Amino acid sequence: MVMNEAFVFIKPHAVTDKTKELVTKTFEEKDITIKKEGLIEGTEIDKRMLVDKHYYSIASKATLKKPSELNVPKDKFKDFFGIDWDETLKAGKIFNAQDACEKLGVDSGKLDVLWAEAKKEKKLIKFGGGFYCGELPSGDDKIYVFNGFFMSMRSKFVEEGASIYYYVVSWDPKAIPWEDFRGKVLGPTDPADAPKDSLRGAIATKWEELGLKSAPNVGDNGVHASASPFEAYAERANWLGYRPDRDSFGKLLIKAGISRTLIKEWSNDPQVTYGVVPIKKSLFDSLEDTDSDYCLALCQMIANFAGEDAKDAKTVALEKEVAKLKEQLAMYEAVGKAVTLIQEFKPPTEPKEAKGKGGGKGKVAEEPDEEKPKEGKKRNKRGGKKSRGGREAADE
Repeated sequence: MVMNEAFVFIKPHAVTDKTKELVTKTFEEKDITIKKEGLIEGTEIDKRMLVDKHYYSIASKATLKKPSELNVPKDKFKDFFGIDWDETLKAGKIFNAQDACEKLGVDSGKLDVLWAEAKKEKKLIKFGGGFYCGELPSGDDKIYVFNGFFMSMRSKFVEEGASIYYYVVSWDPKAIPWEDFRGKVLGPTDPADAPKDSLRGAIATKWEELGLKSAPNVGDNGVHASASPFEAYAERANWLGYRPDRDSFGKLLIKAGISRTLIKEWSNDPQVTYGVVPIKKSLFDSLEDTDSDYCLALCQMIANFAGEDAKDAKTVALEKEVAKLKEQLAMYEAVGKAVTLIQEFKPPTEPKEAKGKGGGKGKVAEEPDEEKPKEGKKRNKRGGKKSRGGREAADE
C-alpha cells in the first residue's frame, strides 16, 4: 500500500512551543506519523529564497523575474491603463514588487498600503491566477507594479526573529483520505470556518493561550499543508533539498516513468495539457486532494501527453549524441569508400622479357609499326601524282 506523505509547517506568526505541542498531539491522536521535524530560520529562508519558490506562481512576478521576462497580455495592459506596454517598459516605468520598493524608497509594509489604495481606486488588473498589475504613484509620475502584495507576505517569513517549524508526516490513505487531511485535520483556509477540533480551528480559538500576538486570519491561519502528494514532494524538495531518488514519493514517480527533468519542471506548477479531449489546467490543481496511488496514475497519464518532455534527461542526451555521431560518420563515408578502393587495387602485370634477333635475351623485340606509311609522295590508285590543289594529275 502506498502511504500518503505531506509537508506541513507552522507559519511564522504561530511558531510557539505550545503551538508545536498542539500540532504534535493532534497528529498522534489521528495516527499520523511524524517522520521528521525541525526549524528553519528567516535568514535562511531569505538567503535561499525559499518562500519565493514556495509561492512560485505569485513570486515569479514579484521577485524572481523582471517584467521583460513575463508573458504579459499587452492588449489587456493597454486597454486597462491606456498606454502601450512596449513603450512604457522601454521608458523604465514597469517594475516587479521587489524593485518597486527600491524605486519608491519604501518597505514591504508601505508598498502593501499603496497596493491596497490602488485596489480601492480600481487601478489594479488581474491577468491570471496570482498575476496582478497595479498603477502606483511615484512623485509626480506613475509606475506599474506586479504583485505588490507579495512583499508583505514575504516579510513575515524573513524578518528578524521569524522562522517556520516543519513536519514531514505519513498516514494510511484508507483511514484518512487526502481531502479529509486538509479539510478536517488542518481545517479550511479561513480559520473562522474551521471545525474547533481541526488545527486551524483550535489555533483560532486558543490563540492567546498559545502565545500568539494576534488572532489568526485567512493569511495568517496558523499552519500550512500540501494540497497533494506531488505538491508535498515539491515542497520537501524546496524546503529540505530532497531529490526524487531520496524521497519516498519521488522514487515512485521515477518508477512510474516520470523523468527527473519533468519532475523538476512540474515542481513550479506549470499549465499542463492532457486528455483525449484536451484539458489545459494548472498541474497542482489537476492533482489536488488525490491520494498517492491515484496521484501517481494521473502523473503517469499527464506525462504520456507531455511527449518528448517525458523522456529522461539521460535518454534525451544519449539520443542527441547518437545523432551527432551519425552525422560525423556520414562525413567520413566518402573517405571510407576511397580507402576500400585503394585496398582492393591490383597493379597491372609487367610484360615478360622477349628474345632478341640473335636469340639472346635482354632486349625486347621491336614490334613492326602498324601500317607505317612509306616515305615519298603518295600516289593514287592509278599511279597519278596528287596535285597541289588536291586533285589528281592526268596520266602522262
